[in-house]
Amino acid sequence: MKGEETREKILETALELFREHGYAETSMREIAAKAGVATGLAYYYFQSKDAIVLAFYDRANRDLGPLLEAAQKGKKLDARLQALVEAKLRYFAPNRNFLGALMGHAANPSSPLSPFGEPSRAIRETEFAHFQRALDETGTRIADDLKPHMAKILWMYQMGLILFWMYDGSKNQTRTDQLLQSSLRMVVALIKLGNLPLMKPARKAILELVEILEN
Repeated sequence: MKGEETREKILETALELFREHGYAETSMREIAAKAGVATGLAYYYFQSKDAIVLAFYDRANRDLGPLLEAAQKGKKLDARLQALVEAKLRYFAPNRNFLGALMGHAANPSSPLSPFGEPSRAIRETEFAHFQRALDETGTRIADDLKPHMAKILWMYQMGLILFWMYDGSKNQTRTDQLLQSSLRMVVALIKLGNLPLMKPARKAILELVEILEN
């Protein structure tokens, strides 16, 4: 096999084993054996299981590009946000259980797999840009002090929804659908109300939360 084909084979095999047996329970040796390559060759392409997951994140970021582009339609912010979140849930659905099991590892802020970590910065910034585009193209008015941070706040809201979805045991994750519908109305209403002067203390509290999560 050529180099890129070998790398993809190892990646696909690892994801399959992660889905079947879990992230923690799968070893690099097992991945190499099932992929039909030497363990040393598996380590040549991926220094660790974390490196494999980061490669999965990168692939997802590329694959999601056209799907998120297709979601950027309409002039209503709630419809745009719903379409963006639903596109991601559909894409990640085959790996929902694996991602849920991975969260115990990724939740550690020092983990390279943390959604807030440095290795995933480029992916975060791409996602921020999608939310910023939704805000801009729907003409959403945002209070001046929140404006530089609103795309990031929406990304954090999305991450909360995805975390809920990972552990949603309802049939076809219907509770996630309900949560998305109900919370979107509240989020959009709060963005609009956020322009009012009397909401300044609430905006300050939100910015403090953003700062805590960033540091």
